[in-house]
Amino acid sequence: MATVALFAQLKLRLMAGNLRGDPQRKIGFVFTLLLAAGVAALGFFLMSLLRLATQDVAADLVTLAFAALLAGWMIVPLLAFGVDDTVDPAKLALLPLRTPRLAVGMFTASVIGVWPAALLIVTLGALVGLASTAGGWLIGLLAVLVQFALCVVASRLITTALSSALRTRRGRDVLAVAALLVVLLAQLPNLLLNSGFADPAALLHRLAGALRWTPPGMLAHAITDGGLLALAEVVLVALLTVVLAVLWIKALSRALVTPGASAKAATVRRESGLIDRFLPDGPLAAVVTKELKYIRREPRYRVGWFSAMAITVVLAFSLTRGGTGGPGTAIALASIAAGMIALQSVNAFGIDGRSIWMNAVASGGERGLATDLAGRHLASALIAVPLIAVIATGAALFTGHPSAIAPALLTGWGVLGTGLGVGSVTSVVLPYTVPERMNAFTGAAPGQGGLAFASGAGAMVAISVLSLPFVVPMAFGLTWAAVLAPCYGLLLETLGRRLAARVGFRRTPELLAAVSRPT
Repeated sequence: MATVALFAQLKLRLMAGNLRGDPQRKIGFVFTLLLAAGVAALGFFLMSLLRLATQDVAADLVTLAFAALLAGWMIVPLLAFGVDDTVDPAKLALLPLRTPRLAVGMFTASVIGVWPAALLIVTLGALVGLASTAGGWLIGLLAVLVQFALCVVASRLITTALSSALRTRRGRDVLAVAALLVVLLAQLPNLLLNSGFADPAALLHRLAGALRWTPPGMLAHAITDGGLLALAEVVLVALLTVVLAVLWIKALSRALVTPGASAKAATVRRESGLIDRFLPDGPLAAVVTKELKYIRREPRYRVGWFSAMAITVVLAFSLTRGGTGGPGTAIALASIAAGMIALQSVNAFGIDGRSIWMNAVASGGERGLATDLAGRHLASALIAVPLIAVIATGAALFTGHPSAIAPALLTGWGVLGTGLGVGSVTSVVLPYTVPERMNAFTGAAPGQGGLAFASGAGAMVAISVLSLPFVVPMAFGLTWAAVLAPCYGLLLETLGRRLAARVGFRRTPELLAAVSRPT
């Protein structure tokens, strides 16, 4: 009990300490608190409404909800690795505590917070939606608590077991790809329903039936049944939770004494220098080489590129509806993919952080800054141009309109050039810090979330509006306008780059301060 009280006080003091001295942190905490309260109220209300449905449908929905909560507890902490210090056991290795007591303390810290409380309230809503007898209420309360404990223990077991790998660049790459694959798989039921391949009621029944004898399914049905069998199911899942807790303690004990993979010897690989074969030695070739290294080695870059491709794939299945769609569908998909790729350039200097002062010294003027932006755009184009060609070809062939390959390809290139020009301007007008953390999903420094949102949203609107001169004629069947799209995009990229160089050179001190905020 002393360990529980100690870690509870430490977690509360950490939460209170984050609110001192910085108004932006206070505003962020209030926003998070309101958002969590809204999720808790809405989730509890929706769970309570299940009482109006039939018992079978309500039990199936709660089974899926419990399974989704468990999956969320297992995945989201992995995405927060490197942001939340209580997730990484290495941060607690020097505490003078034995491993079991440390595990108890980490469990206590995990259940204290606005989001754990919100998810517990959502889970309690299942009692109102399913329980119909006194036994159902009593056993249901135990089931809810066991479900909550199962989520926390499973979450800690996974993060602890993978902590050593997640500190390496390769591990973060695997995590990024896996997270995007989970997002794609989560869209599969929606795609099946929209394509008419499955009946909603039948799909719900099949999914719930597959999950019936999993721990979430057993707990959901225990609330519905409320008998001896329900009690046995709750006890069985509780024993499983205890087994997972024992495995977590063993994994924690091993993680505290095992050196991370990043501490092992590394090999030095000589660069091939392919860029030097095509570009003369100078600032432009240096920037292109640096950016290609970033794209190849920096997980935060790859997350952005993979996200753009994932969104395009989901939209492709949603718009084509199993292979049906007109020539405009391929053009739209190529344009969307190009726009999503171009959005990676809206904060070109954020990834450099404090080291941007070297760029400022090396540039020395507007022309040097324009060359720096040109190198960044060229590096992106070397990957984006063939990628858009593949997307345009695949979308046109998939929809059965090979004649749309050329218009889709040219339109995508035009949107790409337009987006790069817009990204140059937003990079110097609305710059923000990209946190230097192990986590590849962190977007902006504390207090700059609104700025990052404004930058991305403004860039999307600007790209859409500036693309209208060649998109509108094509919407009316004038596909010959696609020939002008790459030239138009190149023109806007050049104008945007020169405008950004003129504005950015004058705002160099503000730019440096914006991308160098403490994280």
